[in-house]
Amino acid sequence: MSEPAGNAEAGAAQDEPVELNQRQERIIDLVRERGFVAIEALAEHFEVTPQTVRRDINQLCDQGLLRRYHGGAGLPSSVENLAYRTRQVLNRGQKASIASIVAAAVPDNASLFINIGTTTEEVAKALIDHRGLRVITNNLNVANMLAAKPDFEVIVAGGLVRSRDRGIVGEATLDTIQQFKVDIGIIGISGIDDDGSLLDFDYREVRVAQAIIRNSRRVFLATDHTKFGRNALVRLGHMHEIDALFTDRRPSETMQDILAEADVELHIADPD
Repeated sequence: MSEPAGNAEAGAAQDEPVELNQRQERIIDLVRERGFVAIEALAEHFEVTPQTVRRDINQLCDQGLLRRYHGGAGLPSSVENLAYRTRQVLNRGQKASIASIVAAAVPDNASLFINIGTTTEEVAKALIDHRGLRVITNNLNVANMLAAKPDFEVIVAGGLVRSRDRGIVGEATLDTIQQFKVDIGIIGISGIDDDGSLLDFDYREVRVAQAIIRNSRRVFLATDHTKFGRNALVRLGHMHEIDALFTDRRPSETMQDILAEADVELHIADPD
């Protein structure tokens, strides 16, 4: 495979991220299935012009969702995540649907961990009508959403605040998490390997998520379908460490077998 063309970096994002159309989402799926796709093959597959495909690929590469190569596109970097603003927009509707079924599985008066991520932020929004929740979080966006409820108790973990997404990481964050044992830990993820490995980009963020898993009686993983088969550098854990997976599409048969073997509940959000 040739070297990447152009100056766009895998992690670069447009100033104003936009929602993807169905063809662009399918292009991403094809790249994940094959590793690389040629422009001519995509044009033939979708019965559009090569110019149309190039525009799609340029937009996807500008948002860090693909990486441009001569003659086609490949997978983005496994060492750098998408920009936070891009992740906020990407699959927003699907994330809201996932959040609604996660919230439905959380009882009133429960104690929760909620970690960093745009999907877990959607979960926080969906929990606002609950009663009597006790929430420990390393996500300032989540804390701001939930602190407005007078019957909620929100504890913010100490540590380093990242300006890009208002997530909190570091040793002090771990110390806070380890002081509690909660009913449910709600986590997001950057990638899920075909063998069931849970993957992320930031080692410090991974350590916090691992502490959440260890200190939760039940662990809910909330993730949209684009995370399946996505590469990321740091291994967080494995599917057998979670109790329930909440997503928007039924995963592959191989992944369903992994879930069944690990006795993980599978919850699929209604697209409507």
